This record gives sequence, C-alpha cells and structure tokens, in this order.
Amino acid sequence: MRFIRDLNPETRKLLERIARYSKYHQTRQRAECLILSYKKFSINQLICIFGVSRKTIYNWFTRWENEGLLGLYNNKGRGRKSKFTASQKEKIKQWVKEEPKALNKVLQKIEQKWNIKASKKTIKRIIKKLSMLWKRMKRGLSKSPDEWEVSIKLPELIELKNRYKKGEIDLRYFDESGFSLMPYVPYGWQEKNQQIIIKSSKSKRINVLGLMNINLELYYEIISGNVDSKIIINFFDKFSNNLKKPTVVIMDQASIHTSDAVIDKLPQWKQNNLEIFWLPTYSPKLNLIEILWKFIKYEWIEIDAYNSLKSLKKYLTKVLDELGSKYVINFVYLLRQ
Repeated sequence: MRFIRDLNPETRKLLERIARYSKYHQTRQRAECLILSYKKFSINQLICIFGVSRKTIYNWFTRWENEGLLGLYNNKGRGRKSKFTASQKEKIKQWVKEEPKALNKVLQKIEQKWNIKASKKTIKRIIKKLSMLWKRMKRGLSKSPDEWEVSIKLPELIELKNRYKKGEIDLRYFDESGFSLMPYVPYGWQEKNQQIIIKSSKSKRINVLGLMNINLELYYEIISGNVDSKIIINFFDKFSNNLKKPTVVIMDQASIHTSDAVIDKLPQWKQNNLEIFWLPTYSPKLNLIEILWKFIKYEWIEIDAYNSLKSLKKYLTKVLDELGSKYVINFVYLLRQ
C-alpha cells in the first residue's frame, strides 16, 4: 500500500494552508490528498473522496516525491488550448456589444470570419472573463440634450457649485415625484422556495415637491392631486418668503416649470433672493434630487407603507422629515462612481 510518509510539522502546516486557501481547485485537491494519505487513508478511499482514477492519485504522489511543492501546481501550457487568440476574444467582445441579446449572430460571425465553430457556452465563458455580465438593461431617454446648450450651461453649473462651496449662495435642486399604492418592487432576502408578496393596487397619486441641497437640507410639500404651474408658484412663493441668503434653484425644463406664469414670477423671486437655473433638456442626471426619489422608492421604502394611502403618506412624511439624520445619501461617493 502506497502512502505519503515523512511530512515534517512545517510541511504539513504549509500543505494545510494550500489546501484551504489556494485559488486553484486542483492544487487544493492535491494538497488535501497528500495530507489524507499521510494520515493513512488508502488509495481506494482517496479515489472515492476526490472522484479521480487510481492513476491520477499515483501521479499526484509521484510529482510530490519528485518536485515537492511545485508538483502541486499545473505546468504552464497544460490543459485544453483556447480556440481563440487574445485579439479574437476582444473582437468577440465587440460583437457581443453590438448584439447584446443575440449570441447566435455572434456565433455566425465567428464561423464566417474565422471558420471556427463554437458553442454559446464557450462565448459566455470568454466574455465573462472580459468583465461582461448578463444583467438588466436600463431605460434611457428618447432624446439627447443639445450640444450647444450643454456647452453653455455646464460651465455655468460648475460655477454655481463653486459659489456654493465658498458659501456665497445656497444651491437647491428642485423636482416633483409621484407615489401611489402601485409599488416600486425592491430586492430583498427571501426563502429559496418562497416569495414575499407586496400589496399592490391602483390609487390616487401622492405628489411630493422638494427643494434639496447637497447637505440634505430639504424643503418639501406633499400634494394630493395634480401638480401644475400654479402649485409650483405657490410652493416657490412660500420658500422664498424667508430667504436670508441668495439661493439658486436648479430644475429641468418641464412645461410646468417654464410656463409664462412661472416666467412672470422671476423678477419677484429675484427680489426675494431666489433665482432659477434651468438645466439642459434631457439631463436628469444633473438634477441630484432625482437620486433622492430613487432612494425613497427602491431603498428606504417599507413594505407595510403600501397598506393604504394614509400609511403611504405617513411613511413619506417620516422619511422626508428624517432626511439627513436617519436617512442619508453620500453624494460625494455616488458622483465618483
């Protein structure tokens, strides 16, 4: 009966570390096999434990006896050779980006261009190693902002942010968002064979108007019913009544934000230390309060908030009142991502 013999304590400890922590599965197997053999496990037992042939076990022993620790590792160049070169793999990645839902078309291009037949499984393995994942796509806007408008307004926006950092102005981000008993379904930990059911029903909308700065100072109002220019004007009138510091409000160019009635109020608001800066069209990412709405809907929402409109309104009030204390957003971290 063949066994591994004469392992000193230091070598045993090293083999145990390799068996536990090596990033290579075969190396971990071989180290563990040597340890078990030293503990007098028979060849037949090792075959059952590792699911390999007798010849493989003997080969592991022989390499250990001849090469020591190096014998635990595969020699460079072993294993099946890749069907594709590095440049071909990059080309495959490019084709997958062009056809993200149709790997069959990618397989056709591979066969036509290189006369190589491959399986979907092979292509998936390649693109995963090239940092591609199968994940949900994201809805985007149907249009892009005008370049001329971005080129003018982005420098102005940067200047406003610099003035805010210097303490010269307060810089607020404005938008409205609607909530109803039709929930935004969040992710959550659940039993494998069970699923959490969140109540869902059609209901009236609860609208929230918010003015928030990057320090999470929030002025808000909850509205039951539709939001129009008149509602927005009343909201800004209340906000601007007690402003002691020049304040600039950043908001998008929705029709209710740019109506004639709103434009007519600009001189009065300016006298009350309030000015409006309209973002370029189709630029929601530049409005930080959009992030607040997403956090409320997808991260902070409590399941029982959807029991009724009354409980939903109570929940919204609680979150909005405790923004900056219990509910916090690290904008600096998010904007670096």
